[in-house]
Amino acid sequence: MAAVKGLELINASARLGGREVLKAVSLTVAAGELVAVVGPNGAGKSSVIRALAGLLPLTSGEARLGGEALSRLSARSRAERASYLPQEGRIAWNLPAIELAALGAPFLSASDALARARTALEEVEIGHLADRGVAEMSGGERARVLLARALTASAGALLADEPVAGLDPDAQLLVLDCLRTRAQAGQAVLVSLHDLTLAARYSDRVVVLDEGRVVADAAPLIALTPEAMASVFGLNARWIEGPDGPLLSSLRYSPEAGSGVR
Repeated sequence: MAAVKGLELINASARLGGREVLKAVSLTVAAGELVAVVGPNGAGKSSVIRALAGLLPLTSGEARLGGEALSRLSARSRAERASYLPQEGRIAWNLPAIELAALGAPFLSASDALARARTALEEVEIGHLADRGVAEMSGGERARVLLARALTASAGALLADEPVAGLDPDAQLLVLDCLRTRAQAGQAVLVSLHDLTLAARYSDRVVVLDEGRVVADAAPLIALTPEAMASVFGLNARWIEGPDGPLLSSLRYSPEAGSGVR
């Protein structure tokens, strides 16, 4: 795994379709850390991840991978420093799962890329589907193949945009277990999530976005206070300590009910 200092956005602003989607956003993800980006639809979660992947040009500010400005890195250096799992999992060809996963390591020999891909497929528990065409799989299975492709890269950082969307509960936990393990092994992992309970359970820090701005960046339960969940998400919510981590009890927010769940 390539040495990396982590991921950074410094006062980053960006526009998309004439709308300012990021407004002076600053955040960091250190090597060995899993950070979750949360926020309502349109808050800028995907824009943050795409900016760090070099897919959304900044109008001001800077993105850095491994301590170096993204704008000064070659395409190969970017790929070696950060792998990217997009939200939309479009697959044009009915490739066997192992061949699709191997595309995550384009700079290795074919044999080394296939070996690494097989390991990644085992990591996401679909090694038995290695030779099956992805068009013959369920949507959840294809999502795991695409995650395996991102894991095959073994880059210093991993950017995952809504990796558990559309997955069943067991697969959601599997995916986040994999990302947690990768962070513990030294990768800098940034993931966007809608499920606040999963964000609180798995992340080291939570970055809360609202209308393109960072409104909180702290340990999960410090960032996701009842007041923040009311103002940002419109939730009347509180945390309950469960045997396996915090659980969120929530209703749609009603000003008359106050900030705590009744």
